Amino acid sequence: MAAAQSNAPSSLANVDAFNALASDKRLQILEWLKDPVTHFPPQVDGDLVRDGVCSMFIADKLGVSAPTASVHLKLMTDAGLLIATRIKQWTFYRRNEKGIRALKSSISKSL
Repeated sequence: MAAAQSNAPSSLANVDAFNALASDKRLQILEWLKDPVTHFPPQVDGDLVRDGVCSMFIADKLGVSAPTASVHLKLMTDAGLLIATRIKQWTFYRRNEKGIRALKSSISKSL
């Protein structure tokens, strides 16, 4: 029984990540953020690679409103798939490679 309890937090985290990945739009965001320089225009503030991509650019590329993009981005950040960085009044997003690797490892071990 103790083993099941020790696995509960990672299992719950996996559920959040699976929910975050259960959207074509969110999967597309992760794909674009693999190579942000190719997929997004230069930004006035924030480096595309180091700081991430401005949420407004992501919303525009997705073809959705800023609030809709914000919901997608928050879900992915909360699941540990993205890292949000605040610069001035803007929020920039980049992939959380460590979180993505941890999810892959967890899936590999549990399936």
